Amino acid sequence: MPSRRSILKGAVSGLIAAPFIAPSIAFAKAPYAAVQAPGFYRLKIGSAEVTALSDGTVALPLAKLYTNTSEQHAQSALEEAFLPEIVPTSVNAFLVNTGERLVLIDAGTGAYLGPSLGKLLANIEASGYKTDDIDDVILTHIHTDHSGGLMRNGKRTFTNATLRVSEREAKFWLSAENAKAAVGIVKQHFGEADQCVTPYVKAGKFETFADNAAPVPGLGSILYAGHTPGHSAITLESEGQKIVFWGDITHGDILQFDEPGIAIEFDIDQKAAIAARDIAFRQAVEGKYLVAGAHIAFPGIGHVRKDSTNYDWLPVNYA
Repeated sequence: MPSRRSILKGAVSGLIAAPFIAPSIAFAKAPYAAVQAPGFYRLKIGSAEVTALSDGTVALPLAKLYTNTSEQHAQSALEEAFLPEIVPTSVNAFLVNTGERLVLIDAGTGAYLGPSLGKLLANIEASGYKTDDIDDVILTHIHTDHSGGLMRNGKRTFTNATLRVSEREAKFWLSAENAKAAVGIVKQHFGEADQCVTPYVKAGKFETFADNAAPVPGLGSILYAGHTPGHSAITLESEGQKIVFWGDITHGDILQFDEPGIAIEFDIDQKAAIAARDIAFRQAVEGKYLVAGAHIAFPGIGHVRKDSTNYDWLPVNYA
């Protein structure tokens, strides 16, 4: 029986004897793919299905935007968490299927804030749903990164959905008097709110909900005013399990957990926003329920616990 050595020796001698033929195809190195997988993550809360949806990320100089601290301190804390000076900051939305209705919580940025965002609709479809399937859209608040996706090419994106917003929030942002008095970026936000929300009002597809009231059957709300006047978290409870969709209780998942007294320039009432964050953190720790943040690294779902410095963010375990 021929040995492995003799077989290899014979193969090599055969190659040497054979004439050399140059390959006809030149193989280049593979190009960079440069894209992520579709941005959705799914889990069950009791009998309800929750799908986290990425609208993309926006590069923000967070250390410059935080207030009640120094830029140097904020940057040092971010660096210790291995974050760059310009932080890719997630913009998340969440889809809830209760079995009776399909509800979108927040609507992304649409075309307003650049090409790194505006991915929500593609990710809704990648997750197995279509915009026409959605029965309700609930906004935690009307800032453009939560309401910009309500419109597409001058038409309502969610043609079959009723838009539901806190009564306080609607009263503030849809007021012509408030819009006239606003200045700077806030004035721009008033204009964008009108462009995105008013078409639903005119179409008769707009409803408001009272403080801490249920926006739709099966979901509740918690008024956490401060970031905006009607900023509200949305709650889901099913079969003994609970998740609270926080909206903008935090921006990022590092600094404001260790130092809840740090606000951000986007807060309309920074003192009230800090107070709301303190309550939201304490309630999340005491209740031991899941929370979902609009600007926590995607999928933005996890728990809050106390630690030696203050609070700690624990991302949901992948399953």
